[in-house]
Amino acid sequence: MEDKELLETIERYLTDDMSSQERTQFETLRKNTPDIDQMVVEHKLFLDHMQSYAHRRSFAKLTSHTFNKLLAAGEWMTDDSISTKTKVIQLWNKYKRVTAIAASVGGFIALTTTILVMSLSPSLNGNQLLQLSNDIEVIKKKQQVQGHLINEVKSKVPGNAKFISGGSGFLIDTKGFIITNTHVLKGNGAIVINSEGQELHADIIYSDYSSDLALLKIDDEDFKAPKNIPFVIRKKRTDLGEEIFTLGYPRNDNDIVYGKGYLSAQTGYNGDSNAYQIQISANPGSSGAPLFNDKGEIIGIINTRQKQAEGVAFAIKSTKIFDLIETVNEKENKKAGKIKLSKNNTANLNNRKSQLSNLKNYIYSIRSYN
Repeated sequence: MEDKELLETIERYLTDDMSSQERTQFETLRKNTPDIDQMVVEHKLFLDHMQSYAHRRSFAKLTSHTFNKLLAAGEWMTDDSISTKTKVIQLWNKYKRVTAIAASVGGFIALTTTILVMSLSPSLNGNQLLQLSNDIEVIKKKQQVQGHLINEVKSKVPGNAKFISGGSGFLIDTKGFIITNTHVLKGNGAIVINSEGQELHADIIYSDYSSDLALLKIDDEDFKAPKNIPFVIRKKRTDLGEEIFTLGYPRNDNDIVYGKGYLSAQTGYNGDSNAYQIQISANPGSSGAPLFNDKGEIIGIINTRQKQAEGVAFAIKSTKIFDLIETVNEKENKKAGKIKLSKNNTANLNNRKSQLSNLKNYIYSIRSYN
């Protein structure tokens, strides 16, 4: 398929202008062809930027206002102008494959518009990654929804505490050790809530800001330690295109959510070798959620998504968990004890419903407070 024809097909796919049969065939092709998957992501970004422009102002108004302002201020050849030109060049280098093809099918004006908006709009030039912890406002809403747990006497949270952030986490040891993301724990204390809605106090044992991984340990007399952990943490690299799924707590009602997708790149954002790029729906609250393969092995920990590309998320590779555990075990924390990972994978079930029913008991909602 020629690039021009391929781009037209991608545009039909993104604008939902395909029959169900065509869409199924294209999604199979996308899943099995990383280059095409990347083109879909890039073209989605391209279309998003065009739409963003349309919502702001017309092309004529934008160009007229911008040039008049520059001329009036006498800043046409200032450092700011040079900086803008540099940004345009950088944007061209980033999206040159898609934009070149778009121009060849009559999109030159739209392309020019997009570049102007991307270079002149501050909202599109910031950090392209979004951490997936919950913010204060979302936590407040969860407090209201879970009032019978958090605001009543049964709560394990100190009466004067204020929730700061939250996310997801998962048990890795029967003694109560839980892995989550460092950015989920913005407060000094934490509680964890299991799939039954039971609150448990947890100590923050260790935080590694460089890997964005943190370790909690449940320290609560109400904690009923499981006999074993049903999954293992994968040491080897996961194959491109492999189907993956996750369980986490992105909703306000503390109901666990299942998501399914596939591994779309062996590296993370900007080629980060410590992360995977995954095609999956991920929302605030998903940070710290485990990423499983079909065998029920943990292959990563979700922590970010790309702001301008729908369905593009990133997960820290599971190999980083071993680094964290080695560091903690070397410190010989007497209170925490040594971490022992499961070596037997009993989550390798053919029936996904049974698999999820088993795994959800080891996934926790995390709340951090001051």
